[in-house]
Amino acid sequence: MSVTAKNLSREEFFYGHKACPGCGGSLAVRNALKVLGKNAVAVLPAGCMSAVGFNFPQLCFGNNAIISTFAGTASMLTGIEAALRIRGCDFTAVGFAGDGGTADIGIQALSGAIDRGDNIIYICYDNEAYMNTGIQKSGLTPFGAKTTTTPAGENIRGNIRPKKNMFEIAAAHGIPYAATATVGYMTDFLNKVEKASRIKGTKYIHVIAPCPSGWGIPESDTVEVAREIVDCGLWYLAEFYEGEFKVTHTPKEFTSVENYLKKQGRFKHLTAEDIKIIESSRDKKWEKIRKEWV
Repeated sequence: MSVTAKNLSREEFFYGHKACPGCGGSLAVRNALKVLGKNAVAVLPAGCMSAVGFNFPQLCFGNNAIISTFAGTASMLTGIEAALRIRGCDFTAVGFAGDGGTADIGIQALSGAIDRGDNIIYICYDNEAYMNTGIQKSGLTPFGAKTTTTPAGENIRGNIRPKKNMFEIAAAHGIPYAATATVGYMTDFLNKVEKASRIKGTKYIHVIAPCPSGWGIPESDTVEVAREIVDCGLWYLAEFYEGEFKVTHTPKEFTSVENYLKKQGRFKHLTAEDIKIIESSRDKKWEKIRKEWV
């Protein structure tokens, strides 16, 4: 059965947290746990969600949850999965890590878990920078974005490196299941979480989760911007399953990349030339997607 807002559990497992208003990461965690249910055991590394969810005595998880080292989300999931399986427990081991804790600090542990075939779900909530510590660049910060470590000035206009493709990196391991998602298309995300819960082995879901503070957008625009990144073609919704890539949503016509970028403070400095570079990169990627995946 497809998971929708109408049949999504009304039980809450992540509530009363201290996340900033409009936090995309908290939307991802809250709704994923609604799909996985009370027997989910969550691991969260140092980062936004552990900072806002473990404020003693106001702990915000209704199910079992634990903070791991920054680098150790996947390795701690390995231990939890093995121990609870041996004890015969009914559970789902799920990790929630940000972009820095996944693509940079945690990539080795994630790669190892995939290699071992651990029966876990790893969800990366991607807000495209190290937001919890002051908006520093991560390996998933997109080209042109202004952060505190990639400032925009006369000579360098924000981040000069492209965003890592963690979805395809995970797929290159021969992982049983990997997917991309966004909190802007929540039903798509929820159904990918539900599908992952039924597949044995390591599963990886990469969900775009805007940070109003770091992106420079109004708190009320989180979902709209998370949808627009897909509509303008700068993010794609796809799955890797049984060795095959599949696009789960194809925009009939791309909306304006410039409009998407310019409504965000982190991209206000971009020139027409910068935007053309970004559009060209998008077109090349979609040419490959349409040729090989669709």
